[in-house]
Amino acid sequence: MKAIAEFAMRGRFQALLLTVAGSGSILFCWISAAVLALVTLRKGAGMGAQLLLWALLPSGFLLYATGDSGPLALLLGTMFLAVVLRTTVSLSLAVLASVLVGLLAGVLAMTAGGPYLDQMVALFGEFLAQVESQLSEGGEAVELARPTAVQIAGMLGAAVAMLSVLCLLLARYWQAALYNPGGFGSEFRELRYTPGVATALAMGGVAIAALGVEYRTWAVVVMMPLSFAGLALVHARVRARGQGSGWLFGFYMAWLLLDPVKLMVVFAAIADSWFDFRQRWAKSGKQVSRDEDE
Repeated sequence: MKAIAEFAMRGRFQALLLTVAGSGSILFCWISAAVLALVTLRKGAGMGAQLLLWALLPSGFLLYATGDSGPLALLLGTMFLAVVLRTTVSLSLAVLASVLVGLLAGVLAMTAGGPYLDQMVALFGEFLAQVESQLSEGGEAVELARPTAVQIAGMLGAAVAMLSVLCLLLARYWQAALYNPGGFGSEFRELRYTPGVATALAMGGVAIAALGVEYRTWAVVVMMPLSFAGLALVHARVRARGQGSGWLFGFYMAWLLLDPVKLMVVFAAIADSWFDFRQRWAKSGKQVSRDEDE
């Protein structure tokens, strides 16, 4: 992965090649978005905007041809987060801005991707119908709820918000690996929010979810910064206890597969905003060091 960053930083043509090559592909758009963010962080918003203009051609054509606004939204969202990070030099504010990215991406999917959403609704309907038929073979009929276009638009918005943050983090990791080895890890582990911001995000997510089942996917967008803050807290805890990468691998497997773990991560981020666990762990580590010296 570092080789991609090194190639992109060799010159404008190399960066342009990487950015445009994957911008019209659903599978490789994340590489284009990460390279775009890396150039923006390192060389400024002006250079990043030049790359973005060229990358909009393939992604815009994909939107016109298929109605899929995902690659276009990911490029724009990642670029926006990179500009926020470069301007504010605050990773927490950049991740917080993903809420706006996700909401706008969901709205874009509903306004410009109507036929695409209809196809997704039909696809989910066919898949759930097959699942129902398999579950009903035992005797009693099973009926599963079908997702609506509003739900799927919220899912797409949440996906764009999450991928935009991940692409930004990848770009920041590349930047640190090339110019400031080790800087990314400490920066990410310090990601947290004030009690006011964390409470506002939590209440906003609950309020949106209370509007109905079809809006719960939109609530995920509002909770996204808390999820990343919770993951940063986990990394900080692992670092404080001196645990290895194997523990993190097991945790991420559980986080991906189990919804209760995702909720625990969010709750941990909210609690950390009030109690600042990292500072407590640091004090505890210093106390242990003093006791061992004595």
